[in-house]
Amino acid sequence: MSRRIEIEITSLNGDVATWRAAGAKLPKGVLQASLVPGGPVVGSVYRADVEQYMEGLEILSVLPPKTASPLDPRKERLERIVTHKDVPDVTVTYASKGRGPRRDGEGRSEGRSEGRSEGRRDGAKRGPRPATAERGERSERRPEGGAGDRPRTERPRTERPRSDRPRGDRPHGDRADRPRGPVAAPVATVYRNAFLATLSPEQLPVAEQLLRGGMPSVRAAVAEQNKNATAQGRPTIDPATIDRIAEDLLPKTTLAMWKDRASGALSAGKELRLRDLRAVVTSAKTTTLDEEARAQLKELQALLSARLEVLRTQWTEKLDAAMASGNLAEALRLVARPPDMSTRISSEVASALVAGVSAALTAEQDVAVWSELVTLTVETSIRRNVKPLGIPADESAKALAVKNAGAIPELAKLLGMKVPPPPPPTRPTRPARRPTTRRA
Repeated sequence: MSRRIEIEITSLNGDVATWRAAGAKLPKGVLQASLVPGGPVVGSVYRADVEQYMEGLEILSVLPPKTASPLDPRKERLERIVTHKDVPDVTVTYASKGRGPRRDGEGRSEGRSEGRSEGRRDGAKRGPRPATAERGERSERRPEGGAGDRPRTERPRTERPRSDRPRGDRPHGDRADRPRGPVAAPVATVYRNAFLATLSPEQLPVAEQLLRGGMPSVRAAVAEQNKNATAQGRPTIDPATIDRIAEDLLPKTTLAMWKDRASGALSAGKELRLRDLRAVVTSAKTTTLDEEARAQLKELQALLSARLEVLRTQWTEKLDAAMASGNLAEALRLVARPPDMSTRISSEVASALVAGVSAALTAEQDVAVWSELVTLTVETSIRRNVKPLGIPADESAKALAVKNAGAIPELAKLLGMKVPPPPPPTRPTRPARRPTTRRA
């Protein structure tokens, strides 16, 4: 899709003229002098329709520069001066709490009527009325006929009082006072924009495609442009040349994107989600960092270590509390889900937990409790050290023991079966390829 820019003719050599963007050094290029109406004049500014391609800009047509409007050649038209209002353009009125006033205009109770008296325009407090008088008025309003003869009346609309107090000063129910959870890292484009500003017109479209989707995005854009050029009868571009340009720009592009992610993570601070912070720190291993990026990485690592240390302390305190109270199920859940993969349970706590779980897995234990402990033990790293003392006489318990005999070898011994091999890892590894031998 073409766009219009202003160009300045810098030189003229026969039928070819050189140009640059008006008031700037870049972009620049050459054009045929026949495209300029009346012939090009060095130093003149024209309007040009250009098309952006991977190799640069191509001028499609040139128009004469803008002139003064025929309706106002001397620029004597009066301009309207807009006055700024002191009042806000939008007025927001918040409804008061509760169901609002009654149909007869009176409050429901003494406490609520006094609570709403502050919002009344006249400022007068509404006092309570005797119950007898209220019942008397209700009986007078009630028609003589039955429920079917009751006339249907329209509920009058009541104008709610407007509160002049700002939203931040409202005591209760303010959403700004509610605690917010972790947020995602804000998107920053400072380093990307600075990187794009240093590129030439030939490199700019390639770098933009790299920022969108890396090398696959560049190759897809080149293939699409060559397809359109072939259909329109225009010359195509060499994909190998664009690939070389993209490979040269790829490290700088990746570095700029990582710097933007790191800058957003640092600006979010403690409100950033832990998994997003860990992802930014981990992605630095695949990027060639400069001095500024290494300083950012150092700050992010310090922030990640501090947050992990807080989580480890809380996890240890919960585990000690569960062991002190004898809650083996909660202790197993905590051991199965540490704050991070590098957190390890101490040998003292592991020995005490193994002994407690082994003593609890007896034949006299309740089936539901026994099954829960076995299921939780299988998810922990101490599962092969646990030695149950018995299996309840229940078909579901026996089926669970047979299923988890590979994770807890002592269950296989209690069942009188051969100890099966341990279960395979979560991610299957690729088997080693045997070397091919030639038969004689």
